Amino acid sequence: MKHFYKPLLLLLTTAVLLLGGCGVQQTVSEQEKNITTENIAVVLAAGRHLAPGEKDGYYCSKILGVWEPLITKDENGLPQPCLAASWEMRADGREWIFHLRRGVKFHNGTDFNADAVIKNFERMKLGVKRSTFYGLDIKTFYPSLIRYEKIDDYTLRFLFAEPNVNQLYKMIDFGSPVYAPECFAPDGNFQGFAIGTGPYKITENVLNKYVLLTRSDTYYGAKAKIPEIIVRNIPNPDVRYAALKAGEILGVLDINAIPPFLAEEIKQDARFGVSTNKSTMIRFLALNGSRFPFNDVRMRQAVSLAIDRKDLVQALYLNYAQPTANILNYTSPYYKDYPVEYDLAKAKKLARQVLGDKRCEIVYCINGGEPLQKGEAELIAYWLQEIGLDVTIQSLEYATMARQMRKGDYDIARVQQGLPNGDPYSIFYTFMMPEGSRNKISCLNYVNPEVAALLQEAKHCTDEGKRRAIYDRLQLISIEDQPVVPLFNDRSTVAYSKRLKHYDALVYGVNLAEIELID
Repeated sequence: MKHFYKPLLLLLTTAVLLLGGCGVQQTVSEQEKNITTENIAVVLAAGRHLAPGEKDGYYCSKILGVWEPLITKDENGLPQPCLAASWEMRADGREWIFHLRRGVKFHNGTDFNADAVIKNFERMKLGVKRSTFYGLDIKTFYPSLIRYEKIDDYTLRFLFAEPNVNQLYKMIDFGSPVYAPECFAPDGNFQGFAIGTGPYKITENVLNKYVLLTRSDTYYGAKAKIPEIIVRNIPNPDVRYAALKAGEILGVLDINAIPPFLAEEIKQDARFGVSTNKSTMIRFLALNGSRFPFNDVRMRQAVSLAIDRKDLVQALYLNYAQPTANILNYTSPYYKDYPVEYDLAKAKKLARQVLGDKRCEIVYCINGGEPLQKGEAELIAYWLQEIGLDVTIQSLEYATMARQMRKGDYDIARVQQGLPNGDPYSIFYTFMMPEGSRNKISCLNYVNPEVAALLQEAKHCTDEGKRRAIYDRLQLISIEDQPVVPLFNDRSTVAYSKRLKHYDALVYGVNLAEIELID
């Protein structure tokens, strides 16, 4: 197929690559340097503060290794024991028994046991706790929970009003965090640092500056290799890159740790390495389904068909991403790899059925804090003008953009969604049910009775084959109806000095306890 837009694509690719040279002479300011204690050898950085503190539902990100969940996941996204050593499902998922790991202590020296877990659930019952990461909501992670009770010091029983066969998936990582009860304030927020059971504990936290981690010498598993680690907040990717090159930090981590063009550049320097893995983050276009033209499914389909995702990912993201039309992230064990379709002729035909011979002006909102979104929007706008959509790109702070979306004051918005746990139900519900949070706050206005029936069936289905077939069907419906337009699944990408060993990208972050410093 002849790509008439190749000159624009080449221009945007060149511009993005040139960004890698813009500002890279910047380094961390002298004032910021002073936050590092001289005897701490390992300093890392992220684009956001990874320990937002006392009013955050989790206090800090799981990747800091401070708190641990009852259930985590293996490399295939399947439930794996953590603080819960084993479990049993009874009564088709109406009853779950959890056997807790023994010999575990919190950082303050108190015992991890059934009483401590119950205190964590009592905290969750106080109400939803907002977070920079994922909302901590007992109704989301434990739907139809009737009660929880202690059988003995290391055994708990959970009883549900309805079969809950996918409960383990809901509990993965952010669904079952456990903290020492002593760090909870009466309102359910934290009082002081979060106290967990992980290989690191927090010993200093300066909001929006840095968090200091100290190895927990009472950790029940293999002890962390590095005694102390500082993780700085350096929002600007060019500054993070320059600090890494200058040796002021030894690695970057978290989502958007290093943009693709800078990852490619730093790979050319033998002193540094880059590691990638799958990511739980999916990038997509939200379409305002509450007004013309995206209240018509044919127009949403036209937008999806008009976007050449493969060229987008290759040109702007240098293949540090995977194109997708599927609303479900590719780290889910239920993910199905459907073909990504690009068909401009079909897109034009569908758009003409909605617009007739007229053209339509639309507002396309982007997050001005992400450097690649503008070039991406310009390329997508170029494609969309071929199907009768004249795009005005509006660059906003993320909070401002979110407010506009809630008010329905937009047409297209570039947003993202992480996979909070391994259960596909939460993603389909969020985007495709009328009361789903993304559906409501983005004014998607998506309603499909078949989706509601399938999700209700999935809640009660105890047959794994049937449940997988339900999720296959829901994925296919999302591709056909395009309540949102998925663009690509991220790659989790980290960069590091080769003074560090085992700095390997995980699906989310790196395992700080495994990294070693080579002097």
